[in-house]
Amino acid sequence: MARTQRLDRRLVHYEWNNALAPRLEIEPGDTVIFETRDAADGYYTLASTHADAAARGPFRGHPLTGPVRVQGAAPGDALVVEILDVKPAPFGWTAIRPGRGLLPEAEFPKAHLQLWDLSDGTHARMGHGIAVPIEPVPGVMGVALDEPGGHSTMPPRKNGGNMDVKQLTRGATLYLPVWVPGALLSVGDAHAAQGDGEVCVTAVEMSAEVTLRVDLQPGRRLREPQLRTGGPLGAGTPHFATTAHGPDLFAAAQQAVRYMIEHLVEERGLAREEAYILERRRRSPDQRDRRRAQLDRLRLPPRVDLHVGRP
Repeated sequence: MARTQRLDRRLVHYEWNNALAPRLEIEPGDTVIFETRDAADGYYTLASTHADAAARGPFRGHPLTGPVRVQGAAPGDALVVEILDVKPAPFGWTAIRPGRGLLPEAEFPKAHLQLWDLSDGTHARMGHGIAVPIEPVPGVMGVALDEPGGHSTMPPRKNGGNMDVKQLTRGATLYLPVWVPGALLSVGDAHAAQGDGEVCVTAVEMSAEVTLRVDLQPGRRLREPQLRTGGPLGAGTPHFATTAHGPDLFAAAQQAVRYMIEHLVEERGLAREEAYILERRRRSPDQRDRRRAQLDRLRLPPRVDLHVGRP
């Protein structure tokens, strides 16, 4: 029988490292409630000011809750991570730190901190009558890499990680390649709301309670994460999306197209030529997703997401 277990935020880790001992072991089909810390590791409070943003020390890595070992998961399998719920904290924050983000330091030479009221659970409120709808996402979901040692949580990778895909809200499903026995799943960096890119480097950052159902697809042999949205990816019906990561935007776009072609051939029985033509009809990559990849490239290796039709 499938179980529901909770993993608290008292103990976190700040890097991807397959030598980390699992905090929890589950069976495929189990549900885990991850209590996660915000990206600043609890540094900000409701009493924080711009001076606190200026005084914050160097970023050591996203505080991640986990790892969770999935029994039976082996390299070549795929984790099926269904997002059941993301409950926001009572407040969130967004910070500007000079020299980081899309615009030059000369335009924003001083640190700035915006606190958001999330207490009604529906909108992030910043004053001035401005309310942003809450569409919470876990910005980081990933598994351990098959390479030894510690690895930064900053760039998205073949293991998932800091993908910041705003469509990974409640009802969406993320497919993660398994690279080590047990997978070793970790979660963190929740956002109450974000755009297609974090132009000032931070979204509406928050701690959260993230509920995930974790299953296993043996032998799927994904090379990078893929996902099905729970709602529209732009307009219309839910979509299937492929992702690709790397230092070159054009190469990542090419690889994401290849992954989508593979998906259409395997799932829909199309010829490769038919799948490629369908990708051309959908614009490859989608203009909006290319914009997100370009924005993410400001601080991370680029990600390109493609989508076609119904999942």
